[in-house]
Amino acid sequence: MAPLAPGRPPACLLTLLSVVAALSLAAPGLAAGKTGQVTVFWGRNKAEGSLREACDSGMYTMVTISFLDVFGANGKYHLDLSGHDLSAVGADIKHCQSKGVPVSLSIGGYGARYSLPSNRSALDLFDHLWDSYFGGSKPGVPRPLGDAWLDGVDLFLEHGTPADRYDVLALELAKHNIRGGPGKPLHLTATVRCGYPPAAHVGRALATGIFERVHVRIYEESDKACNQYGAWEEAWDRWTAAYPATRFFIGLTADDKSYQWIHPKNVYYGITPVVQKKENYGGVMLWDRYFDKQSDYSSYIKYYA
Repeated sequence: MAPLAPGRPPACLLTLLSVVAALSLAAPGLAAGKTGQVTVFWGRNKAEGSLREACDSGMYTMVTISFLDVFGANGKYHLDLSGHDLSAVGADIKHCQSKGVPVSLSIGGYGARYSLPSNRSALDLFDHLWDSYFGGSKPGVPRPLGDAWLDGVDLFLEHGTPADRYDVLALELAKHNIRGGPGKPLHLTATVRCGYPPAAHVGRALATGIFERVHVRIYEESDKACNQYGAWEEAWDRWTAAYPATRFFIGLTADDKSYQWIHPKNVYYGITPVVQKKENYGGVMLWDRYFDKQSDYSSYIKYYA
């Protein structure tokens, strides 16, 4: 029998895959192979459309807004959503949650205005997150997204030092058993470069063993550790073996003009058969909503994830 042709699957297969995805979501701890889980980053380009539109697309099972890009020793905090109207984002978060799509906040990013050089700065960041984006409230602390409660925190730490205390932040989040909404436990995730082992400040946080998910980005052109042929597979093996209790998502770019973009056919035949062999495979992470809206990448990836 000829192999299934890559591309958009036929209608009968879409129905079957939807059933498989639903079963996988019902018992994620037992499932290897396809999960149907697709996380997308939103907030890096105003032209990407609203958060509500992203959730209504039906392409994603989780959205991560990015970034809280200023925090640390100076006591200042800044949320950068690339010019999106923050007064509308809070209502959109609630809308996404009503559709069963959790919304997380990523901290860090590609800038250089963040750090956690001490236990105190880590605890201060926790207080800021709790009072500004979760269930807390404190006089004088603004809530940029209104009374919306987010569903999780993602660590996207492109720079740092071994002294940074993201482990303290992670443990404080877990200790307080924060809820991002009624009955929803906090999703604690990290988005990392492909190369293993991770940088010291990232590894120190992951060593707590309390991260639900890790997104391994294999699309960074500057990540020399994974730019050689087959290197990403070795890194994937090492990541998934090092943290067996954590779900791992393979991170792909949806930018079809990028040198690091992987054609859906190659994802189908070359990526997912490898990553889905791992018992702690979680799904696919896409960078980002803007590029996905241009390329329609997720309309394929959703059925391979």
